[in-house]
Amino acid sequence: MEDAPEVYCRPHNPARPVVCLDETSKQQISENRTPIEAKPCRPARYDYEYKWNGTANLFMLFAPLEGWRHVEVADQRTAADFARVLKALSDTHFPSASKIVLVQDNINTHKSASLYEVFPAPWARRLVERFEWHDTPKHGSWLNMSEPELGLISSQCRDRRIPDKATLTAEVAPRVDDARDGTVFDRT
Repeated sequence: MEDAPEVYCRPHNPARPVVCLDETSKQQISENRTPIEAKPCRPARYDYEYKWNGTANLFMLFAPLEGWRHVEVADQRTAADFARVLKALSDTHFPSASKIVLVQDNINTHKSASLYEVFPAPWARRLVERFEWHDTPKHGSWLNMSEPELGLISSQCRDRRIPDKATLTAEVAPRVDDARDGTVFDRT
């Protein structure tokens, strides 16, 4: 229980950024009937019937001391998707870091073995060595600082029917800060 809070108490070190990773799924739902638009004194009306178009998975990457967050939208939540997200985190988002301190939930796909399932052993080993691994305890996912960030995304763009992955990706994109330029997150 003390591991994640200890990591969060470390002083800021740009060479060893602390990055929290969490994920959630989003149903892709489209309307069967055209909604009735809102009018004065009457809210918009939506039919209870809908068309289910599958699910998408959102990987939230949040580096609180860097002032940075990124969301990766994937088709599913597999070990391969997790491995690709970690590769992008290492090689694209923090390529100059000496080590990335990774705080993540303790679930079956969040393991270093996932990297070996996707990449050749030398590449997987290189990636494993790029991270300092910290798992939140079971039933302690609330210690993962990326959970509130997922809550913000939920309140901003996931609280309605979104028909497909392309729409979801477009809705999420303006609410992340990939630049690390001091831009304030969209918290409206």
